[in-house]
Amino acid sequence: MIWNLLVSALIGIIAGFLAGRIFRGSGYGIVVNLIVGIIGGLLGGWIFSLLGLNMNGILGSIITATLGAILLLWILSLISPKRK
Repeated sequence: MIWNLLVSALIGIIAGFLAGRIFRGSGYGIVVNLIVGIIGGLLGGWIFSLLGLNMNGILGSIITATLGAILLLWILSLISPKRK
């Protein structure tokens, strides 16, 4: 149980960091990377299941979470006010 939680947190941190690097050019910090990665994992998993796709293993989880996190960051960029 605790091992699964730690692996999920690590995947969330990696996915959030990768999404931040791809979308923004830098990460957001460990806490925000974790939150973005976990929400991205849920979003990516949901979208992949709608498309009938299934990614297995840790690498598949990282890819799914990263793609979901990128989508999350893109949606947030559309609804957040632009800074000058």
